[in-house]
Amino acid sequence: MSQAITLTVNGVTRSLAVDADAPLLYVLRNDLELNGPRFGCGLGQCGACTVIVEGRAVRSCVTPVAAVTGKAITTLEGLAGGGKLHALQRAFIEEQAAQCGYCANGMIMTAKALLDRSPKPTEAQIRKALAANLCRCGTHNRIVRAIERAARESAV
Repeated sequence: MSQAITLTVNGVTRSLAVDADAPLLYVLRNDLELNGPRFGCGLGQCGACTVIVEGRAVRSCVTPVAAVTGKAITTLEGLAGGGKLHALQRAFIEEQAAQCGYCANGMIMTAKALLDRSPKPTEAQIRKALAANLCRCGTHNRIVRAIERAARESAV
């Protein structure tokens, strides 16, 4: 049953008529046309759907939209600003950290939450933060290098 839900996504507040139990991922992709978050497993296990809610990396495929009403939500699209990519987005491109690109959203959003908490993480901290994000292409070392690069560039 649809009801009015107010979401603040990437700094923009929108009112939508959606089912309160609908997964946030579906609302982001289908209603707001934000395609950064991906549908991977649908069980919150792969990380492809990760968004940031109030500074925390959250699996949007298992998060009911009603649970994030009134909270600040950031998607991959919301990282860039003023016509410039975010340092993580640039680093992923420069390090060629994505092969197929399907996991990139989850990796970048998880890394963003990590860098916000810990601006100069160690390699071990990066690997631990990403442990629950799945990538079948095997670009893990490039992903770690990209996050290290973004941390260095953001510190300047």
